[in-house]
Amino acid sequence: MTSQSQGIQQLLQAEKRAKDKLEEAKKRKGKRLKQAKEEAIAEIDHYRLQREKEFRNKQTNVMGSQGNLSAKIEEQTTETIRNLTSSYHKNTESVMKKLLSMICDINPEIHPNFRHTV
Repeated sequence: MTSQSQGIQQLLQAEKRAKDKLEEAKKRKGKRLKQAKEEAIAEIDHYRLQREKEFRNKQTNVMGSQGNLSAKIEEQTTETIRNLTSSYHKNTESVMKKLLSMICDINPEIHPNFRHTV
């Protein structure tokens, strides 16, 4: 009978050790899951920061090129205005002379289709 009680005692001790090992494994699993979650969050944050930096760089490049484009258009507009103004000043007098000569110098003529009936 004592051998039976010793066997039962050994079984109970083995069961207790198994429960302890199971609890230990659950704790390690929980810690590992928590650590994996933290690592994943850190990796996501790092990736997000990297993508935001790339986006800002691209945005700066695009906005910068638009700024350059705006400056080029402004320069071309100024050049065109300057050319038109100089052309106006250069041709104003000759155009006025032509207009005045067409208005003031009248040469009366008979139209070629006019038939004189007497």
